[in-house]
Amino acid sequence: MKTFVGIDLGSTTTKAVLLDENSHVIGRGITNSRSNYATAARVASEEARIDGRFTLFRRALTEAGGLHGHLDEFLGALERAFRLEQFLEQLDDLEATCRGQVKGDRFAGVESGVQDAIGVVFTNLRKEAPELYAPGAKRKSDFFRDIAGSRYHNQAEEVARDAKLPYDLLLNVYDKSIIEVENRPPSGQLSEKFRRALGRILAADPTIKAEVSEVQDNIEKTLGVDLEETYLVGTGYGRVTLPFSKDHIRSEILCHGLGAHMMYPKTRTVLDIGGQDTKGIQVDPHGIVENFQMNDRCAAGCGRYLGYIADEMNMGLHELGPLAMKSDRPARINSTCTVFAGAELRDRLSLGEKREDILAGLHRAIILRAISIISRSGGVTDEFTFTGGVAKNEAAVRELRKLIKENYGEVTININPESIYTGALGASEFARRAFEGGARMETAA
Repeated sequence: MKTFVGIDLGSTTTKAVLLDENSHVIGRGITNSRSNYATAARVASEEARIDGRFTLFRRALTEAGGLHGHLDEFLGALERAFRLEQFLEQLDDLEATCRGQVKGDRFAGVESGVQDAIGVVFTNLRKEAPELYAPGAKRKSDFFRDIAGSRYHNQAEEVARDAKLPYDLLLNVYDKSIIEVENRPPSGQLSEKFRRALGRILAADPTIKAEVSEVQDNIEKTLGVDLEETYLVGTGYGRVTLPFSKDHIRSEILCHGLGAHMMYPKTRTVLDIGGQDTKGIQVDPHGIVENFQMNDRCAAGCGRYLGYIADEMNMGLHELGPLAMKSDRPARINSTCTVFAGAELRDRLSLGEKREDILAGLHRAIILRAISIISRSGGVTDEFTFTGGVAKNEAAVRELRKLIKENYGEVTININPESIYTGALGASEFARRAFEGGARMETAA
């Protein structure tokens, strides 16, 4: 099966989209951007293929008519079991890497104790891992580094105390190891991981064995489908660092414009607020960019700025929007400069201003900055599409709707749940068109 891959390497996350020959999305994948951009691109692409495999499962099993109305339940269980298999595989890699770090003068006299402590930590991590992927379980992140890091720190502190070892020794071992593991993608063998995941489901609930046996051939046939990477295009903030030839690189402006058009064909104005920059884009009825404006390379008013604010307030990034929504009296923020944000935030908190009012004011300041960028690109026309990671922030969306109505009247505003993939979607369509036009993957580096 021919597929076309678009990779959007952002400053915070790397996204991938898999298209078929008819421009239908087969799969989407996302991972955290890391020091090794080639690895980030590879992992995101593999995640898109995994998601694509679930799409094919759904198609095949729907056509087969098996599972007696339990298809969604089965696929949900299969995905959780598959993710658990992935997590355990990386956990094994992390433990082996941690053990390899325990050497040198720093560990003289305590090497054996540290090795024993590492063994206890990882035994406990494996025991609690199934709970992370149980039905209804909520995780602050789906990235291995985030999940493993928080759980390791909790376990290591307790284990170090019981073993009368310096906690910083175990922490140092993890900090050095996670970088290696993160830049070493999980092994392939996706079909085997799916089979092990299926085995987990059957072991946990033997009652569905008969139902699954009815569609076993369909599952195996789907696993045998080759999702051929026919052509690939990269884009995004870090596109120049991707290990592709220039023939496989497109401007993020062009990709976001085309991606927004594919989601909403009547789109004429696009606002993208990513981790590192903000883009105001005007497109024609075919999704071709007519004009655009960007902020400078300062991260003011972007996702990184919100991340900095979250760190200053000791909160998760996902918590900022809901807290800001509780405000009925937004503070007037003087600057969205990341350099000064911390100082102004601390000053306001010391004066007794409510956190929700400060955050509401910050979100308004960010959107005001974005509206200014859009106005320089040509203003807002109907329809308007908001993309990027910040489009998932409900407080940012609220302020955007207010300010657009104040400045431009009633305008249709599109916000897709998968808006973070807009750039990758556009890149994948460029890949499909390049192949259709006669290009071949041999041109890639």
